[in-house]
Amino acid sequence: MLQSDGEVLMMKRHIACLVTLLTLAIIIGCSSGDNGNEAADPLPIEQGSAGETGTPTPSVSAPPAESQTHEPEPSNAASPPPAGEVDAVSAILSRMTLEEKIGQMIMIGVDGTAMDQTAERLIQDLHVGGVIFYQNNLKTIGGAVKLVNDLKAANHKGAAPLFLAVDQEGGKINRMPADFETIPDSHAVGKSNDANLAKALGGLLADELRAMGLNLNFAPVLDINSNPNNPVIGVRSFGNKPDLVAKMGVAEMQGLQDAGIIAAVKHFPGHGDTSVDSHRELPVVSKSLEELQDFEWVPFRSAIESGADVVMAAHILFPRVDNEVPASLSKVIIGDQLRGTLGFDGVVITDEMTMGAIANNYGIVNGSLKAILAGSDIVMVAHEYSKMQSVHNKLLNSAKDGTLSERRIDESVRRILSLKLKYAISDEPTPIPTAADLPNEQIREWKTRLNQATSGRK
Repeated sequence: MLQSDGEVLMMKRHIACLVTLLTLAIIIGCSSGDNGNEAADPLPIEQGSAGETGTPTPSVSAPPAESQTHEPEPSNAASPPPAGEVDAVSAILSRMTLEEKIGQMIMIGVDGTAMDQTAERLIQDLHVGGVIFYQNNLKTIGGAVKLVNDLKAANHKGAAPLFLAVDQEGGKINRMPADFETIPDSHAVGKSNDANLAKALGGLLADELRAMGLNLNFAPVLDINSNPNNPVIGVRSFGNKPDLVAKMGVAEMQGLQDAGIIAAVKHFPGHGDTSVDSHRELPVVSKSLEELQDFEWVPFRSAIESGADVVMAAHILFPRVDNEVPASLSKVIIGDQLRGTLGFDGVVITDEMTMGAIANNYGIVNGSLKAILAGSDIVMVAHEYSKMQSVHNKLLNSAKDGTLSERRIDESVRRILSLKLKYAISDEPTPIPTAADLPNEQIREWKTRLNQATSGRK
């Protein structure tokens, strides 16, 4: 009997998962005797480079997708993992050191376009679980893929393969080298009101990431562009209507997932009505919980019901919901609402913690602990190596003194490992692509379809 493309993809993914399970078991068996429980040696203090940050198939316990009239066909990625994968996660988790667990909960950035000794030590001594790349890391295809491969190689004794992430949205948030065909912003795509085009876009973004050896995209943006004075979202949003953003955002998410790339929807609980940039200041949005549920949360609720794996939490204060800390540090918003009311049990990652909204008001180190205690699984610390180590030390010491329970740590690490197994991510080196390997022709064809769909539309 002939099988559909979706069935073949799922079969390949399950086979890849089994290979990854065996690899992880071997890695943990080899490394558990090496790492012990000793803290890493102090790292030299180096200044990181500045950059702009942006942000899924469901986790093993995510709710099943529900049919909705404004969404495309449910993603194949929404299928739950086999029971054996769940057992494998428990086996891996039981053999990890506390330092390794803490490391999985931190995503770092790296300086420049080449591997340096400090980045290598962050991976090998602090056991960090992921790396985010910016445009200044990805100048050329050959150099960027070599950097990716060097980071993978540095993780050869790691407890799990690395998340290798990027904000690749299209438009002004474009991290790919100049060799890639440009992709328009989400606003231009939203004008088509065509979910099939949005899903195809997700597949093209996935092709770009895969060519570079990356496995996680902080996209799509699910913020509703409801404030014309918003300095940071604007055309990064699909539009100003909740249903449109939900339809187009979920379709793009599923396109990424179906092509084997993890998608992270952002910026929960909604960055569309802010009037200041959280990279510099702390935005304050005075909306009630009910108003958020009826408007900002519509796209996020739809994405969760459709199999979102990762949600990025925003550095925005909602004083009528929690008047003490922003959403990314709030147990009320992350623990009670995102985890509780919306039922999301996938991976939650913070927006970048060195942004002014956190650094100038709550502190990067203390803020990172607050984020984990609130229910986030990963804190992103992308600039300045000394701050990355300080965050690791804070989380580790908080675990040792009981402020952060190992049970709470295990909850997050279990989600992280489950996601890595589900997508069968690997530290195997990526071949440097040629021009023929890039999806440029497919992107040009897609842009022609988009132009035809939006012709005459305002």
